[in-house]
Amino acid sequence: MKGVVKRVVTGERARLTALYGGLLLLAGALLTGVVYFLVKEGLYSSISLAVTGTVPARRLEELPSPYPTAITSAVPASPFPATAQPVSPAPASPAPSGAAQLPSEVLAITRSVSGAAESAALERLLTVSLIVLLVYAVLSVVLAWWMAGRVLRPVAVITETARRLSGENLHERIALDGPPGELKRLADTFDGMLGRMEGLVSAQQRFAANAAHELRTPVAVQRAAAEIGLAGEPSPDRVARIRAKLIEVADDSERIIEGLLLLAASDQGLRERRPVAVHEVARQAVDAMAAEAAEHEVTVSVRALPLTVDGDAVLLDRLVHNLVVNGVRHNVPGGRVEVRTGPAGVEVSNTGPEVPPETVPLLFEPFRRLTERTHAPGEGAGLGLSIVESIARAHDATTEAFPNPEGGGLTVRVRFGGVRFGREG
Repeated sequence: MKGVVKRVVTGERARLTALYGGLLLLAGALLTGVVYFLVKEGLYSSISLAVTGTVPARRLEELPSPYPTAITSAVPASPFPATAQPVSPAPASPAPSGAAQLPSEVLAITRSVSGAAESAALERLLTVSLIVLLVYAVLSVVLAWWMAGRVLRPVAVITETARRLSGENLHERIALDGPPGELKRLADTFDGMLGRMEGLVSAQQRFAANAAHELRTPVAVQRAAAEIGLAGEPSPDRVARIRAKLIEVADDSERIIEGLLLLAASDQGLRERRPVAVHEVARQAVDAMAAEAAEHEVTVSVRALPLTVDGDAVLLDRLVHNLVVNGVRHNVPGGRVEVRTGPAGVEVSNTGPEVPPETVPLLFEPFRRLTERTHAPGEGAGLGLSIVESIARAHDATTEAFPNPEGGGLTVRVRFGGVRFGREG
């Protein structure tokens, strides 16, 4: 695996080197071409002006030869016969620059010298430019390879960390040390993802352990009841008690399994969404719990303002039902439960035992309770609030809970996003 990672990084480094080197070489070639073009455009006029300016017109009459020495010395052989009569220079006429007008023959030689000098200078310039461009290309490739290595070094660190991680060392982090940038943000995002994965894996491990414990207990009770209660020749009354106990344990196991299936289904998200009148669901949940609330001597009141949410009707019904059940069962005789719906969402508040603030977040974990389980009739499995949070998350809602300042108990609030407002009913 390490070899594969190295080959991948090397391949990306080679591609980045080709890209950077090609761009640098193209920039160098364009710069060389522009310099050559600009120099070529003005080189002839500059050389011609320089050659002409070295021979003032006022000294032409003093020279013994028909051409200025400064010019004839630059010419290999004179193009005129030795017996030719000197050509008197024409009367000088003032030039814009103050220099005298040269004879036509002198001008012809000046043009010849200027052209030869231009060709030699351009040839030299082109040769030097090509050599410099070749050296620049080599340096560009080396520099591009070094730059690509520097850029891809964090990628190699991230890849190596990802390759090394497993379920046992999710606590490790990249902790990339570098200036702010895209790769630094990528490494920080990867660290954040590792933190979330570590939390999910830990929660899953706790969930599996708690589920195994919760399911093992009913099985052990059933086995003990069958082995001890039915040993020997049991009486009909004894058989009836054992039968009732086995049915009770079976019902308890069925509730646990149904809760686990519902939790798994809500964790998978929603397949379709339809408008659901949550305020009507709240009224139905309160009516369904009226008998049990009376048995626990708990008063349940509802204030249902219109709240319509796009979601799953079955899951939303279970969400509100679990909140009401939690408020009724975890209460005290003579207590009360208040159910409210409205634009802010759903809120259920109940009286009951004092709840330590540090314990509130733990109540949303599966199989977590405020007190130890006693396996009393009607006692839940500790999945109520965890199912509520899972269903709320599937509906893009947030769940929050806090202890009541007076009277004990807990207040749980579910806030939905994208709710629909209606008239009060």
